[in-house]
Amino acid sequence: MHNAIHFLDRHGYAVLFLFALADQIGLPIPALPVLMAMGVLARDGRFSLPLAVATATAAALASDLFWYELGRRRGRAVLQLLCRISLEPDSCVRRAETLFSSTGGGALLVAKFLPGLSAMATPLAGIMRMRRWRFVLVDGAGAVLWSGALLGVGYLFHRELERIAEPALRLGGRLVVLLAAGLAAYIAGKWIQRERFIRRLRVARIAPEDLLARMQAGEDVVVVDLRHSIDYDGDGEKLPGAIHMSLEELDLGHEQIPRDRDVILYCT
Repeated sequence: MHNAIHFLDRHGYAVLFLFALADQIGLPIPALPVLMAMGVLARDGRFSLPLAVATATAAALASDLFWYELGRRRGRAVLQLLCRISLEPDSCVRRAETLFSSTGGGALLVAKFLPGLSAMATPLAGIMRMRRWRFVLVDGAGAVLWSGALLGVGYLFHRELERIAEPALRLGGRLVVLLAAGLAAYIAGKWIQRERFIRRLRVARIAPEDLLARMQAGEDVVVVDLRHSIDYDGDGEKLPGAIHMSLEELDLGHEQIPRDRDVILYCT
């Protein structure tokens, strides 16, 4: 652990940039401890706090521009990919779409503070054709807030963090093993939760081809289109005869749904 701090002391800006870039691009490499550690070292006069903020902001913005351009060029396929690898498949896209549609680009200011939202918000901005200059401006401001807040915690509470770090330094490599085991247990729990969710979903699922065959055969089925307004308005394809309402409106508008026939819910 002492070697890690010594390495950070010698290569702080480069390490900060790489960790912030990896964190924001979606790799399981948390930048939070490095940002706070850099804040502590800046308080001791070893690094410049404004330069550290600029370094982390540049890394985050580079990552976000990558996802923005990917969303702009590949559309919803990017969100579908992110949702498939997400540990919370039931809410990963919906939460981002709801916040983005209600706040517009303002969601980018707070996205990095909300787990799971940052990965969705940046490609969503590209999908919605947010102007590139506006994306850079708003997302850059969000990156400054994110990096400044975490570096600021280390800078302002350096004594408290140093006291917390002392037992960690004594543990040395054992602490790394404990943290790795905790992370592995968390991921395993989320993976089991995800598999259970998908298994339940398969039981009550109908393929689009099966639904089309039933409709063409004249079966009287009710289709409720639960797609978010971003998907519904942006997608040229509409389901004929479907009742459109958002998932949030379902509790209030369920009286519109007939109860004397099969009801099929459609969402992305």
